[in-house]
Amino acid sequence: MILGANEFQKKIINRANELGYETHVFAWNEGAVAKEIADFFYPISITEKQQILNFVTKINPDGICSIASDLAMPTVNFIANELGLVGNTLQCTRVTTDKFEMRKALSYNNLPCPKYKLVKDINDMNFTDLEFPLIIKPVDRSGSRGVSLVEKWDELNEAINNAKNVSFGDEVLVEEYIDGREFSIEFITQSGKHFFLQMTEKFTTGAPNFIEKGHLSPARISEDLMKKIIAIIEKSLDVLNIENGASHSEVKINSNGDIKIIEIAARMGGDFIGSNMVYISTGFDFLKNTIKVAVQEKIDSVKITNEKMALVGFIFNRNDKNRFELLKDRHPTILKEYEIKTELNNVCDSSSRNGYYILEIDNEKILNEILELLNMEE
Repeated sequence: MILGANEFQKKIINRANELGYETHVFAWNEGAVAKEIADFFYPISITEKQQILNFVTKINPDGICSIASDLAMPTVNFIANELGLVGNTLQCTRVTTDKFEMRKALSYNNLPCPKYKLVKDINDMNFTDLEFPLIIKPVDRSGSRGVSLVEKWDELNEAINNAKNVSFGDEVLVEEYIDGREFSIEFITQSGKHFFLQMTEKFTTGAPNFIEKGHLSPARISEDLMKKIIAIIEKSLDVLNIENGASHSEVKINSNGDIKIIEIAARMGGDFIGSNMVYISTGFDFLKNTIKVAVQEKIDSVKITNEKMALVGFIFNRNDKNRFELLKDRHPTILKEYEIKTELNNVCDSSSRNGYYILEIDNEKILNEILELLNMEE
């Protein structure tokens, strides 16, 4: 069983098909670009836990999973727990899909987090121990939805209301802004044992919304700093009771060199980080092994054998599209995959971006040329 049928889920449906599994896919009909490749497709919302459970008792699945979707994970683990399949506990689901609960769990265990407060009504909030600038975000969304930076009091109310409008639970997290570079860390876990796979460097639009415009693997970071981050994330995975499957963690390193956990999700990273970038930059088949965890098969040995670099970029506007066309002309051999919209729309979060491209690079000089060409580090 696979929950979701968007562009990201298409990757794992394809891989499951290639591995010889019969795929049963549940998703909203609208935007279900992968429904044609599923063996069986059911137009049921991934949030309809009980309805899906009633349905799948007839299927008797070997496993259930979803990638790159916080929204799917409560249903994935509910079904897994009800049917005795591999998954994570419902408590794990709660603390990895609610940013406030995550902050509480990590902070209680002395893991490095930004200062934070939960807000339901701005009039009830005490800001005495928080200083501007502040990050405002819904507690239960991903993909930069509802995220904004505020630098003064008169911006706060609008930012909180915007975040509440996209929050399923009508709750908002207000936390201190952490400056500096941002990284994501990919692990796979089986029966409570964690295996580090890759660290990825993130490029964003910056304030106020911090929408991802690109990712680079492996990250350009010192070995010493990487080891510190890996140790922090391993402890965090234990604290959050992540026992099975992929995980995607995000950290920032501020100007003082301090590491701060931004968030941790008990699922594969989106933006093609898990589905494509890990394999290009390590040789480890993350998709296949995520399926192996779900169906109770021992995962492959984690041996990082590939020395290539993976770069994923996203199209926001006409300038980005023109840069991509120039890239395609100059470096056609490194282009692994792309999809660009003909008509460009205004981008307000990661779901509204106008296309993507995936590059495989084996030369640092070419990487630097491409980063400059794409204006990725502006």
